[in-house]
Order: sequence, then C-alpha cells, then structure tokens
Amino acid sequence: MRFTLLIAGTLLPACFALSGCFNDEAISAENRDTSEKVVASDTQLTPWTAPELPSDLNSWVLLPAGNNVPADRVAVGTSGLWLLDATGNPITEPYSGRFSALDTRPLGSTLLSATLDEERDQTLLLGWNVEQQVFSAPSWLPATDYPVESLCFYQDPNDYLYLFLIGEEGSGQQWLVAEQQQLLTKPQLMRDLHLPVGAQYCAVNDQLHTLFINEEDVGIWAYPANPETNGERQIVDLVAPYGLLQDSAQGLAASSDGVLALNGNASLHRYHIEAEGWQAGAPLALPPLRDAERVFSRQSSASTEVLLADAADQQLYQAKVPQAALPVAAPPIVEIPAQAQTDSVPHGGDAADDPAIWVNPSDASQSRILGTDKRGGLGVYDLQGKQLQYLPVGRINNVDLRSGFTLGEQQIDLAVASNRDSNSLELFAIDPQTSKVSSLGRIPLPLSDIYGLCMAKGPQGDIYAIANDKSGRFLQYRLQAENGEVTGALVREFSTQTQPEGCVADDARQRLFIGEEGVAVWTLGTDPNQPGELSEVIRAEGPLHADVEGMAIYQAEKPYLVISSQGNDSYLVLDAEPPYQLRGVFRVGINTAAGIDGVSETDGLEVSSANFGSVFPRGMLVVQDGRKRMPQGNQNFKLVSWEQIAKALNLP
Repeated sequence: MRFTLLIAGTLLPACFALSGCFNDEAISAENRDTSEKVVASDTQLTPWTAPELPSDLNSWVLLPAGNNVPADRVAVGTSGLWLLDATGNPITEPYSGRFSALDTRPLGSTLLSATLDEERDQTLLLGWNVEQQVFSAPSWLPATDYPVESLCFYQDPNDYLYLFLIGEEGSGQQWLVAEQQQLLTKPQLMRDLHLPVGAQYCAVNDQLHTLFINEEDVGIWAYPANPETNGERQIVDLVAPYGLLQDSAQGLAASSDGVLALNGNASLHRYHIEAEGWQAGAPLALPPLRDAERVFSRQSSASTEVLLADAADQQLYQAKVPQAALPVAAPPIVEIPAQAQTDSVPHGGDAADDPAIWVNPSDASQSRILGTDKRGGLGVYDLQGKQLQYLPVGRINNVDLRSGFTLGEQQIDLAVASNRDSNSLELFAIDPQTSKVSSLGRIPLPLSDIYGLCMAKGPQGDIYAIANDKSGRFLQYRLQAENGEVTGALVREFSTQTQPEGCVADDARQRLFIGEEGVAVWTLGTDPNQPGELSEVIRAEGPLHADVEGMAIYQAEKPYLVISSQGNDSYLVLDAEPPYQLRGVFRVGINTAAGIDGVSETDGLEVSSANFGSVFPRGMLVVQDGRKRMPQGNQNFKLVSWEQIAKALNLP
C-alpha cells in the first residue's frame, strides 16, 4: 500500500481549525478504507520474560549487535537503570534512582545512557565503562522550565552525538553531548525546538538524519535532525479521517528504512521515505497483543527487531519486522571548523548577508572584516570577530572593496555596498592609517530593485562597481572622483535570464564571475569594452545545489573560485581558470573547543590569501552563517583558515 503525505507543517493548526484542508488528495478514501479492513499477515511474536526483574520498568533500549558490550538491552524504571543480557539477567548491579524515558548508545569504551531523573526532574547522562564494568560519575543537563516527555540520541555522519529533549508543552531542546566518541565535559545547547503542543514520543533514524515526533490526536511528524537545518517538518501520517492512523500512536521506533508506529489495539505501522515523500506499508497485526503501549527497536542488515509492551497482560514480546532496501548513502562531505566568529548582527531574522575583507597594508593583524546587515547597516569587525563599528546606513545587501582610490589629494581604500532602501551604491572610505571606516554618501542607480554587487579593478587602475537587480539586469559603473565626491559613469550593461545573486571579479585575469541563483555560474570579461556574452562555468546541479549564492577568488599562484552552494549548506572550490575543474566540496562544522557552531544557508562569502598570522597563515575564508546556534542568536559571520581547507581538499 502506498500513499504520499508531504504537506507543510505550518498549515496543520489552521487546517484542523477549518476542518477542511486534508481531503482525498492527501490520502485517498480507498487507501484509508483498505488500511482499516486489511492488514498484512500476522507478525510472529515471541514472549520475552525475565522473572527476576522488577515490574516497574517502563522504557527499554535494544543495543546494536557487535558493539563489544556484554549487555544486550537496557531498561529503566522506579527501581533504577538496569543493564541486562539477552535472557534478562543483570550484568551488574542496577544504578539506583527513579527514572523514565531512555536512550542508550555505545560511545568508545563507554555505554552512554540518557534518562529522565524523576527525583531531580532533570535529564541524567550516565556512562558505564565496558572495560572496568563500573558506572561513571553522573552528570545532569540543566533543568527545563517544562516537563520533558521523551528523549532521543542522534549520531551524525561526522561522529557528533546529540540528544533531543521533547516537552509536552510544545518546547524542546537539542544538545551536543559527545564528539569523536568522547563525552563532552560540558554539553552544549545547540538550539531550542518549537514542537507540537501534544508531542509525546520521539525516535531518530541516524541513517536518514531524521527526528520523528508523535503529536497526540494529530499524527506523526518528521524533522531534520541536523541542528543546522531550518526545522521544516513533513507529515509522515495523520489520525483518521485525514490519514491512516486509527488514533494517536502509542509509541515510535526507528526502523532500518524509516520509522515504526504502534497504533490501535495491536498493529504496527511501517513508513519509509521515497522521492515523493513518506510512504506507508501495510500495517502488521500483532496477535496476541490486546493493548500494546510501547515499542522499542534495533536494526540489523535484514530486519528490524522490536520489543513490545502489552498493558493487558504486563508482558513483553519480541518480533522481527522485514524492511525495504535502503538507498546507498552518499559519502559525507568533509567538515572544517571555523577558527573564529564575529559578534552577531544587531537585527534578528534573516539579516547578515555578505562580508568583505580589508587587508591592512602595514599590519595584517589589524585588518578588518566588513559585514552587511541587510536590515540596518554595515558592521566592522576585527580578526577576533569583535564589532568595532556599526554604520546604520540602511538595508545594504552586498559589499565589496578595492584599494588605491584617489579622492582629491587623499589615497583611500573604497568599499561599496548595494543599498536596497535607496536603490543606490552606498560608498565607504577605509583609512589605511587608522583602519576606520566612514561613510562617503551614495550614487543613485536606475534599477528597480537593487540586489547583488561586486567590484573590479582594471589593469590601468580603473575601479568599477557592478550592480544587479532581481530582474537579471547588470550595470557596470566606472567610479571616479569629482569635486571631492565619488561619482559613477555607466560603461556597460548586460543581463541574465533569471534572478542573479553574487558576483566576483578576478582582477589578475580580468574575469568576472556571476551567479544566476537557480541556474549556473557564468563568466565574462571585466573590460567594459567587451561584449556581455556569458560563458558557463558550472551548472546548478550535481555538486552545486541551488541557490547559487556568494562567490570569491582565492588569489595565489594557483587561483581558486569559491562558491556558496546554499541548497546543501556546502562550498565548492574550483580552479579559477578554464576548464574550471572542481577541486573539492566542504562544509563548515562545529568547533566545540571554541564554542563555535557550524554554518548553514550561507549567502555571501569572501576569501583572502594574505598572511593574517599564526591562526590564518595562508589566508581566511569568511562566510555568512544563516543559522546561529550554540547558543541560538542573531546571524553572524564565521572565519575559516584556508590552510585547513587546503589540507582537507588536498589543494596545492
């Protein structure tokens, strides 16, 4: 049985209030009737008994095979936390306490459990040393101001271990608790979660990087588990009449290819993901269960083993559930941590956008990072990320700069930004002696909605500003000084067919690269006397995921073009010369020691090959971070060592 459920989660409250959003287009009546009348062949259940165990145990974890841990399963209840073999015999004395909810993962030579300590009303992290066979010193996460109903671990492809806390009042948290198989001395709060008010249970599928949550009387939701995602949810299934669930799910458990949901008196629903969305297999009957209330699982290569609790006879049952084949997972993209980050921009929401790097000619350690706040102005930061200035000039989007502009009798470095309030070029002077940035006014442009911008410098020293609007129209201006002011003369116009975003000029080779957001990266000559004919560099497909956003040139003996692949939160490094060979792809990940989160949804970026000192000896890449985590806050910019990028991608 197949059906697709892929409806924006934000519509659900209004849909239930209006009682009319979910109709036959969501799940056909034929599928709904069939699911209620016909189920697959009965699942073979085997009673699992452990007479010596107390009857208060409420949550179980089946440990994966082959983990060098003598325990086969873990359980908690009011009598403590128990480590058990496959027959239910304790392998050690229980850890005393009153606990509910549980998840457990092998972590190096430790078995790490997370459970709710009902005596302290906090989440307990407790390790059991496999070699010494003793419990480690306990630690607790900070208390929440809401009751926690469920918790789940998530292990990502880069060996970071996270813990989700699910609250019944629509609140939740995601914590980073371990990295590289080592428990953190101080867990880091990654983000707060906004969840359904009736959330009861959670389950995580590591292979699919997905968090599943049951919402009472509504259905089952799927959320991205990666903390750097936007948290958009998908419907897995809904309670009838909108979906195939007879009533609220009594439990969730990960399967090898998706998720399992316990529903009705005794049926197990199976779901897996396909290109069209979440698909349901025929529910499995669970005789002799009469009042199944919880389900727990572990995966093997051929099936998912489940443990079910039946409230009717207070008995546990085991079964094996067949699974569909999982698609071959793509190899993980290498992650490189940022070495520093700037202060957050003063405005919330989607505010930070584009950086520029000004290199101090006499002392590179006194260089500056300029960063646009498209809700208010321009920030100026030192190389440690501290904000030194903020110029509230309006909604500026992109910024770029060039050195050696003569203004009267003064030599300045000139920065230009696209100002969306005034559809103009916003001008700034950078004093090479003091590193101070000051406003120089603006040049109005005949654009209906100015958007992106970059600068270029010709072989004779002419400085250009190239601006675009959302229609795809590009205007190239020669900037010059007249009567103590900066003016612009239009010298060329060209266009893309759809909305562009960033652009960057390679002054050394007199090439201009422009990004057409959903299409490709193009190139043409910088010389305004050349025609505006575009040549393709790379399409927005394969490794480059739309939107195509910021771009920058790393100037060295071997020049590189760096592109923000916003659609999958990564960055591409290409040769900046034909045939523009792709050299590698990377992401900016977590720097736990420095307390710096990873980067996602990057708009603008800039790179420099200057030696900025011991941290950035071969230069730096500065990227806008669209989601500030660890902790949450307004957007900012991250600073990444080019030396680490070159090492990770084997660049010469």
